[in-house]
Amino acid sequence: MQAACYIGLMSGTSLDGVDGVLAEFPQEGSGARVLRHATAPLPADLRAELLALNHSGTDELHRAALAGNALSRVYAAVVADLLAASGRPASAVQAIGAHGQTVRHRPLEFDGTGYTLQLQNPALLAELTGIDVVADFRSRDLAAGGQGAPLVPAFHQDWFGRAQAAVAVLNIGGIANLSVLAACGAAPIGFDCGPGNALLDSWCRQHTGQPFDADGAWGDTGQVLPALLEALRSEPFFARTPPRSTGRDLFNAEWLSAHLARHGAARAEDVQATLTALTVQTCAEALLRHGEACRQLFVCGGGALNGALMRGLAAALPGVRVQSSAQAGLPPLQVEATAFAWLARQAMERRTASLPSVTGARGARILGAVYPA
Repeated sequence: MQAACYIGLMSGTSLDGVDGVLAEFPQEGSGARVLRHATAPLPADLRAELLALNHSGTDELHRAALAGNALSRVYAAVVADLLAASGRPASAVQAIGAHGQTVRHRPLEFDGTGYTLQLQNPALLAELTGIDVVADFRSRDLAAGGQGAPLVPAFHQDWFGRAQAAVAVLNIGGIANLSVLAACGAAPIGFDCGPGNALLDSWCRQHTGQPFDADGAWGDTGQVLPALLEALRSEPFFARTPPRSTGRDLFNAEWLSAHLARHGAARAEDVQATLTALTVQTCAEALLRHGEACRQLFVCGGGALNGALMRGLAAALPGVRVQSSAQAGLPPLQVEATAFAWLARQAMERRTASLPSVTGARGARILGAVYPA
């Protein structure tokens, strides 16, 4: 039986660029095969605007609409690269799963439903590519009383799940999220742990001019500041019982600055070391508290390429085998894009993709809105 091709596109909280995959899925059963992977950086002005739109400002509706158009053009360029590299026409792709750029995430707040906002223009993307687009994956789960995030644990179960043993998947993007995949087909759980690379990258950019701390080398030259680390860890979010999700609405430069103002002057590299410890400790604590049966942890996202984070996790989790997701056949920077190709497949085939055990929704729902080419 012929396999079906889908494209997945992801621009995450870290705002370092767009990842795209062309993936092939069997008509029946689980599994996938990534045929091509492509990336594109975000233009500096677009990145700055998307960051600014995480906060209230002037003329937001106008600016957000134009930023969505611009991001969709970057998405279209990645799609063109994938098709060119694979030698396949647009007609060979069933649909594109496009996450969009999250600029606000406030589930269950204000009126009991709240909202989540991912900027893009999926109609424009369908027009530019000639391929059906599936977008707006989160809002259906919110309407059913859920967090709308994280979305990827169902895909993690499909790719990384083991019938014989519980395993965990930790995605360290701008925000870190954990999936605990129980053995014997039990329902997975998943939730956001807290900041992943978002604070690390912004602090590094501010003090070194580099977009990220390559391999954690700069942070390794600093010393962890125990009082600051304790203050950061006192954030109530870390004590909340899942379901839980977060974003730059909470963990942003202003949040960090407020803590630093209360703790006096510190060397920039010491703050970086402390932020590294914050990510390590909150992620490790999440696994020890909610996935104590797991003896295998696969790490994906940009954080999997940070040696300091990986060494820290291994030290904090004795008895757990900490490995890159590449060891399970899917490189770290391809996992989330492949997840959105999978989510697009679920939507086009009218299969549910949300997990009430993850988001707290009243039931599983078909996620995403379809924009026909």
